[in-house]
Amino acid sequence: MALWRMHVELADQPGRLGGLATAVGGAGCNILSLHVVGEPADDGSVTDELIVQVPDHVEPAGLVDAVEAAAIPCTLLVRADATELSDPATTALALARMVAADPGSAPSAVATMLRARLVDPAAPPSGHVHTLRGGTQQIQVGRPWPFTATELSRAAALLELATQLAMRAPVRSTGVDRGLLLRDGSEVRLRAAEPADGPLVAALHARCSPASRRSRYLDPAPRLQPEELAALLGPSASPTALHAALAVTADGGSAVGIANLDPEPDVPGAARAAVLVEDGWQGRGLGTALLRRLAEVAAELGLAELVGCARPDDVGITRLLRRAGLRPAAEILGTEVRLRAPLPTPVG
Repeated sequence: MALWRMHVELADQPGRLGGLATAVGGAGCNILSLHVVGEPADDGSVTDELIVQVPDHVEPAGLVDAVEAAAIPCTLLVRADATELSDPATTALALARMVAADPGSAPSAVATMLRARLVDPAAPPSGHVHTLRGGTQQIQVGRPWPFTATELSRAAALLELATQLAMRAPVRSTGVDRGLLLRDGSEVRLRAAEPADGPLVAALHARCSPASRRSRYLDPAPRLQPEELAALLGPSASPTALHAALAVTADGGSAVGIANLDPEPDVPGAARAAVLVEDGWQGRGLGTALLRRLAEVAAELGLAELVGCARPDDVGITRLLRRAGLRPAAEILGTEVRLRAPLPTPVG
């Protein structure tokens, strides 16, 4: 079985929805979800989006033929996946909650809502790309099929929510303990690391795969030395550290990610940023949130840029910097890649 996304133009006439269901069923397929994605046209017809389960022995083109034989125009047929079966209203509310907890997550929330990707303005255009503006924010999103006005209106409302929240009096990030809703609906707490968190951080390090540890330290060492552990716990445990942001489970019983901000003596006005996320928690937006936290702290400290180091075959930190809204530049120094990302100039 395969899942396909289908857009149809459904006329405002009695029985047309039943005719659509009959046509899809007659082709041997099953409608798993259906909702309106386009505003009514002058004749009252609307664009409906279906997620259709198509058996392996059925050609997708046969599904289109069956629907159009019922005088229902089909304007889109692309592959889909099971993650897209969630209720759109529930997803929108969860994303709004995520933005309310962290207004800086609005770009990734908008991309999730639109089932799109964030596009680098400097990259060559691919597929359908649209620019969204909300307050002082401007982002570009792209995907293989066109956006509808209804979808873009919902996305703009989410950006506007983030703008309104950002206008509130800022809270210093260095001491705040706040909840964070990740893109899959799971929750964590972000707070500053403390010396008492040593066992949690050591356990986090031990649970991470060698690949994750190599990405963070450039070395897959399975155990942290006491001085290395202290350096991860922030300025209250190490005089050389600037900040350490810790992500813990909602009950506080386990650390699932940590981000560190340390001085970069070779680059005036800069600090080195590094992130470690437990393997099972990767891919949910946690690393981006941790890096964004470091950028907030660095800006509060009056720093001008973040610096990162990576192996030439590791693009993870580059992706995190871009997803956090920064624009890193890279240069190869020996066996390492040095990344420098200017921080936005504070307004006012």
